[in-house]
Amino acid sequence: MSYIEKNDPRNGKVFRVLDKDGKVVNKSAEPKLKKEDLFKLYEYMILTRVADEKAIKLQRSGRMGTFAQSSGQEAQVGIALAMKKEDWLFPSFREHGAMMLRGMPPELFYMVFMGNEEGNRMPENVNNFTVSVPVGSQALHAVGSAWASKIKKEKDCTVGFFGDGATSEGDFHEAMNFAGVFNVPCVLVCQNNQYAISLPVKNQTATDTIAEKAYAYGFDGVKVDGNDVLGLYVIAREALEKARKGNGPTLIEAFTYRMGPHTSADDPTIYREDKEVKKWKEYDPIERFRKYLLKKKYWNKKYEEKVLKWAEQKVDDAVKKAESTKLGIDDMFKYMYKEMPDELKDQLNYLKSMKTSKGEGE
Repeated sequence: MSYIEKNDPRNGKVFRVLDKDGKVVNKSAEPKLKKEDLFKLYEYMILTRVADEKAIKLQRSGRMGTFAQSSGQEAQVGIALAMKKEDWLFPSFREHGAMMLRGMPPELFYMVFMGNEEGNRMPENVNNFTVSVPVGSQALHAVGSAWASKIKKEKDCTVGFFGDGATSEGDFHEAMNFAGVFNVPCVLVCQNNQYAISLPVKNQTATDTIAEKAYAYGFDGVKVDGNDVLGLYVIAREALEKARKGNGPTLIEAFTYRMGPHTSADDPTIYREDKEVKKWKEYDPIERFRKYLLKKKYWNKKYEEKVLKWAEQKVDDAVKKAESTKLGIDDMFKYMYKEMPDELKDQLNYLKSMKTSKGEGE
């Protein structure tokens, strides 16, 4: 019996490999990852948090617009590691960790929230879709992509991310129904971080879990400790292989916590108490995995210093690239359609004429 089948959320099961102290509590499920893969997980978790901290400083100093943090949700990289290069990732707006592990240059993360269209232009060999802010739309995009792969008889799978708030949107239910009816090769991941902006998950759904909603649509759901990077890796790997063999989609509920605000424009102190945040800090995914690596004698202070230096340098370089990338008026128009329609051409020409009449420096 698979781990997904063993952990039916309707029976109150939550899958995990590591407890909050980094101890293996499910020995048979502990993945036999190479040392370099374990390091890769840890390093990209650190990079994700360093990138977040830098983004806050940029936003507060007026160098970047409103953005959504992923602090506390860095274990998402476990799902990215389980994917194959040819698989497709469809993010919402809090998955830059998973996207970077799959090859997205970090500067694109900053460009997106600086309002630079180049931030949504992935390198050709990186199968990440663009950031999608509308709540729930990512599920439809992911299922549509998976259906296309099935029609074309391709071997790739699709992973679509969304938050707990998206499960109250019609898009989510349409995507789930379509995925089940057409048996598409996809894995849908709900990052249940406890709040849809200020609305707690207990007011979001009447079911005990989000994962159990999958059974209404004819496929498997599983609730995973979303702060356990190894747990997410194991379940995602199994779900992807199941989908790849034509055995249907899976809904993964990553039960986690958003340590920061919903976005940099939000004040979470209005709707949640400090003691709640303090309690969840005990389950910090980075601390948990660090303790695991320490128990395996892979982690030491020298390695930590090396990782931090690498992450900080990578982030600094990314910010420089992002801020030095300038776009012209044409870039607002030329990527909307393969061939620009006449009405957009008229608008573009009008803006160009306005710029010319006012002078280049205004």
